[in-house]
Amino acid sequence: MNILSIHTNPWALAAFILYVLMMVSVGIISARFSSKGIGEFFLGGRKMKSFVVALAAVTSGRSAWLLIGVSGLAFTRGVSAVWAVVGYIVVELFMFVFPGKRLRYFTGKMGDITIPDYMESRFEDRKHLLRLFSLIPILIFMTAYVSAQFNAGGKSLAASFNVTPFQGILITAAIVIFYTVLGGFVAVCWTDMLQGLFMIFALMILPIIAIIHFGGLGKLLSTLQNISPGYIDTFSISIGALISYLGIGFGSPGNPHILNKYMSIENPEKLNKTGLIGTIWNVLMAWGAVFIGLVGRAIYQDVANLPNKDPENVYPLLGSQHLHPFLFGLTIAAIFAAIMSTASSQLLVASSAVVRDFYQKIMAKDKIIPEKRLVLTSRVITFLVALVALIFAAYANKLVFYLVLFAWGGLGAAFGPSIILSLYWKRITKEGVIAGILVGTITEIVWYLIPSLKAMVSEWVPAFILSFITVILVSQMTRPPLRAEEFMQYMKGRY
Repeated sequence: MNILSIHTNPWALAAFILYVLMMVSVGIISARFSSKGIGEFFLGGRKMKSFVVALAAVTSGRSAWLLIGVSGLAFTRGVSAVWAVVGYIVVELFMFVFPGKRLRYFTGKMGDITIPDYMESRFEDRKHLLRLFSLIPILIFMTAYVSAQFNAGGKSLAASFNVTPFQGILITAAIVIFYTVLGGFVAVCWTDMLQGLFMIFALMILPIIAIIHFGGLGKLLSTLQNISPGYIDTFSISIGALISYLGIGFGSPGNPHILNKYMSIENPEKLNKTGLIGTIWNVLMAWGAVFIGLVGRAIYQDVANLPNKDPENVYPLLGSQHLHPFLFGLTIAAIFAAIMSTASSQLLVASSAVVRDFYQKIMAKDKIIPEKRLVLTSRVITFLVALVALIFAAYANKLVFYLVLFAWGGLGAAFGPSIILSLYWKRITKEGVIAGILVGTITEIVWYLIPSLKAMVSEWVPAFILSFITVILVSQMTRPPLRAEEFMQYMKGRY
């Protein structure tokens, strides 16, 4: 089946439309619950079940980066691309089982809805400085992150159906904006879960069928060996690249759209089981993405044989030629599942930063604002943030893989060290956190813009390390919160 004729196949189009209708329906169904209050809109009332949290956390963290970016990296680099998934899988298991549980206990006790909420409570910051400084990386990196997702949607639709990349971006943005603005956090979590099922289906079935059609695993490996001896060598990679790939895991502790999933679970003690479910899901999805790139390289040999000569188009091309049109429609839906699960979560984080952390807690701190008005404001801000991201997406020309990692790493460097240290070290201070946010954000941006530095190691590694060191040094020179010991007990569920 030729990829250029997919748009004329009613089966492929029907499967994709079915998926879109499912996502829109969830938004409509969730609207009534999410309209009850800002806690319901942004955190689902802390009533989310274990399986939903597990799938929502891992799918919102993977985005189009996994299906499009990692498969494209494996096509180009070979088996060594596996290191790009090892770091985050290990770190996210740790986050589920240890910091995630402490974060849920504390935020549940204090009534915190957002990460800046948590920061303000943890450090007794009555001047709201932490909220203001937290807004900087959230709005910068979240906007870039959502833009990357919209851009990936445009790229996928252009490669799969008869639309231009810009038209694809508009379609992607319209779907995401609709169910996120309407349904809030509940819609996001339930769509994340459904989208996780789409993703695992596509990432498992496509490489298996393609390998069978190619002649089996043995023939695949021998073909790849002939392409380049180092192509199937796990360690045919420079030390700098290895550190950069493993360092992708540094993003997990600082991305608010993942952290708020831990905060939303109904019972914190179930995060151990949740982490196991999430890790199995992570491993299976990563296996599929890497093998899609490998089998794609064996079949198409050279990037010149891919649509637009872009390695990140290997996934839709492979699906179009090895699956029934209906199944291919579902695999394209899986790309959108990855895109929308992340973009919707990030839109909520960005809008919550404006509505909850700036408007409600700073601008109108002495006023009582009706919950329905806050929800309406949240929907308007979510829509406006999405429009800004849409404008950026229309002009983005970077590969999805690297644009996502820039935003992912920036959030990890800005918040990750402070989150981990604040949950385990009672000596950490507000001043240390502010310094860490600034150093992590600035290092990420400056390192990214200087090619000679970026060539040595990717920006998220030095940004995280320097932020971590800064938090410790500044905290040692300043005074910790008076209730630090009491807060440590809250994190253990001892109220």
